[in-house]
Parts: sequence; structure tokens; C-alpha cells
Amino acid sequence: MQFPELETSRLILNKLSEGDSQALLDIFSDENVVKFYDIDVFDSEKQSLELINLFNQRFADKGGVRWAIRVKNTGRLIGTCGFNSINLKMKNAGIGYELSSKYWGIGYASEAVSTIIQFIFSNGQPLGELYRIQGDIMIGNAASESVLKKLGFKEEG
Repeated sequence: MQFPELETSRLILNKLSEGDSQALLDIFSDENVVKFYDIDVFDSEKQSLELINLFNQRFADKGGVRWAIRVKNTGRLIGTCGFNSINLKMKNAGIGYELSSKYWGIGYASEAVSTIIQFIFSNGQPLGELYRIQGDIMIGNAASESVLKKLGFKEEG
């Protein structure tokens, strides 16, 4: 199964590689980025390599798909986004994303997440058809809440 590559006017969304480990370490070693994650700040490149392998293995196992978010004109990795915990029987998945704090506030998260949602619902995702996408946001993460509300998500629970 080939990993789907997507493109917007400003971004390229493609597969993470081991060559992305330092850029991913830079993102996940930022306390502002991981503040609303259920993880500790990364302190080694080994952790980012493990995360890359986890995301890519999840795709190979048909349990999820996670794209690298890259700035189109530079190819620089600035974050990731994708669908975690895909349940094909129930046809739903959780969505997740993070972005380097250097790129907050300029619409990249909304652009990337909107693109993967459009892809999933217009083409059927590479792992099977989905009817529902859920985003879990930690209390206090107003920026993430804003992204999902802008994209039409409704608050539940």
C-alpha cells in the first residue's frame, strides 16, 4: 500500500522518514508544543526516531495514517497530522496534529487538517472508509479547539 502524498498551496503532506528525526526532536522538545500532549518533552533524537517508526508502523498495520507537514517552498518539516486509532468496523478515527511553535498563528494547522479531512471523505482513506472523525482536545488548548471548530467539528461531552 502506497503512502498518500497531498499538497496545498503552501504545504506538502507526505510520509515521515528517519531523516526527519532532528526536526521532529526540535518540535517535541518545545514545552509549548507538548504542553497539551500526554507525553514528556523529548530530550533525544532516539525518541523522535521511535515516534517516526510508530507512525509508519501504524500505517503499515492499517491502524492509522500520519503525514509529515512540510513548508512547500523549503521542504522543512514543521509538524505532523493524521488519523490515529482507526476503527474500520465502526468506521471512525481520532485525529491528531502538532505544529512547531515557530509556525503557530498563520493557518498551517487548519490548512493541513482540512486537507487530510477532504482527502479522507472524498477519496476514501487508504486504510478503509470512515464516517466519523473525532478530535480529543485537552482542557485549555484554545488554539486546537479553534482549529477544529473552524473546520466544522462540534463539541460533544
